[in-house]
Amino acid sequence: MQRLVGLRNEVERWRQRSRRVADALELAELADGDPPMEAELLAETATLEAEVGKEEFHLLLAGPHDRQDAILAIHAGAGGIEAQDWVAILLRMYLRWAEAHGYQTEIVDSLDGEEAGLKSVTAEIRGEWAYGYLKAERGVHRLVRLSPFDSAHRRHTTFALVEAMPDLPDDIEININPGDLRMDVYRSSSAGGQNVQKNSTAVRITHLPTGVVVTCQNERSQLQNRETAMRILRGRLYDLELQKREEESARIKGKHVEAGWGNQIRSYVLHPYHMVKDLRTNYETGNTQAVLDGALDPFIEAWLKEQMGRGSGQSP
Repeated sequence: MQRLVGLRNEVERWRQRSRRVADALELAELADGDPPMEAELLAETATLEAEVGKEEFHLLLAGPHDRQDAILAIHAGAGGIEAQDWVAILLRMYLRWAEAHGYQTEIVDSLDGEEAGLKSVTAEIRGEWAYGYLKAERGVHRLVRLSPFDSAHRRHTTFALVEAMPDLPDDIEININPGDLRMDVYRSSSAGGQNVQKNSTAVRITHLPTGVVVTCQNERSQLQNRETAMRILRGRLYDLELQKREEESARIKGKHVEAGWGNQIRSYVLHPYHMVKDLRTNYETGNTQAVLDGALDPFIEAWLKEQMGRGSGQSP
């Protein structure tokens, strides 16, 4: 039913555009020599071109779950406090990007850093095409800057791992054997009133065959946290299967793939020069502040176009 509603909405959008094109053609016949009408026609033409361009871009999102909401997780890598601060910076970047796209966001789990930043954080990004966009961000992100935590103000290099998973609807088949799960409950460490502080509402679920661990402590009840954690687990297992298929495909093609911390997908250099460069597509920009403020679409679009050109735009 959800897919049916989505398809009906998409068809209706194209019907509306068709009517607007017909109206614009009529206006063009009447606007000859009339500056106000010509200005109105130019504005409507520009709007239609932008909308059609956006729909063409969505053709790059060919995966079966690209329309779904996304679950975004960021983990500190090598670098101690510096890496934990980098996680907080990346979280802000993605929240700014989501806000610019009109997406709703919610932090479902976080672990504070020792002195600053975050050791890890998981957020839900809700809106059409959220996963289709954010799957381009999966991988290791590298930061080079003068560290504000170094008394000598030396240059530091640090890493963070970004994971993006689809928030799968219940009708998607992801086989999880209840016997393969271990659930632990504990008191939430986040602020949230007496109920959160005194009762064991936080939930940790471990998928024993894969070792995947999911935690959630955002909701007030243990049941709500368990339901959210299970949704995140389903997304992680789907993403794990996706990575296995990609690695197997790369192995068959003879390309070496190492899923390790050294395999960064993007570098953010703030010293001695300013540059953000995606190492997969070679797309780069010197406007580092705009990127850290959420201007990620050029990087995402470049990656999606490369995937389409390599014939691997679709995910299983």
